[in-house]
Amino acid sequence: MTLRADSNGTECHTARARAGAAGFARRGAPWHAPVVVRAYEMQAPAAGAPAPDAAAAASRRGAAPAAGRAGRRRVTSRAELEHAAFDLFGRQGFERTTVDDIAAAAGIGRRTFFRYFPSKNDVPWGDFDAELERMRARLKACPPLTPLMDAIRVAVVDFNRIAPEQIGWHRRRMELILRTPALQAHSTLRYAAWRAVIAEFAGERTGQPPDALAPRTVAYAALGVAVAAYEQWLETDDADLSDLLDRAMRELAAAFADSHADR
Repeated sequence: MTLRADSNGTECHTARARAGAAGFARRGAPWHAPVVVRAYEMQAPAAGAPAPDAAAAASRRGAAPAAGRAGRRRVTSRAELEHAAFDLFGRQGFERTTVDDIAAAAGIGRRTFFRYFPSKNDVPWGDFDAELERMRARLKACPPLTPLMDAIRVAVVDFNRIAPEQIGWHRRRMELILRTPALQAHSTLRYAAWRAVIAEFAGERTGQPPDALAPRTVAYAALGVAVAAYEQWLETDDADLSDLLDRAMRELAAAFADSHADR
């Protein structure tokens, strides 16, 4: 199997530029993106307007809405709910924050919370599943002649690329994910899903099942390198995450190439 990396991943980058509709172009906010409008913050409704829930109930009864007190505007997106949750995690800690706390801060009911997230543990991961599908599409769009480890490097760096205005928010997210003991068991499920995408691609390239030893080894190694780069990034204020990931993945590719050459 071909594990060596080329100098800069030109073929894969070129394919990405040509394959927007095929999956390289990001659609919507990435899993680590913040929201601009924080609708859960305290906002007073128009004079004489009832709280949202009261107005809805009055409408269903066919009654005229009664004057009510100012309340929290309900969140209208998954990202806004994330922000409400992260504010609580920052103030009172992840473990002490409950789903009921998050729902109340967001101005929604408990049942509405679960329409956005299966559990509190899923909140820090944002829209991770959708981004995994985009990474899968990026890998599939790489030309067959692009070396395996180079294709993976380009996809991993792109998956974790952050706009400058998002860096502070992403640091908060990754500090929570990597440094909260209560989240580690749940994180293993997310890591397994990430590895599955890499192993699937490695298996296709090497003509092996994704659960064979070689694809599985590549996936575990790539995850370990990515986590190491994130740990380094969190410990260094002025570090560039994309650069760390790129350098770390190149080191991994070189190690695989050396190992393969020795056989």
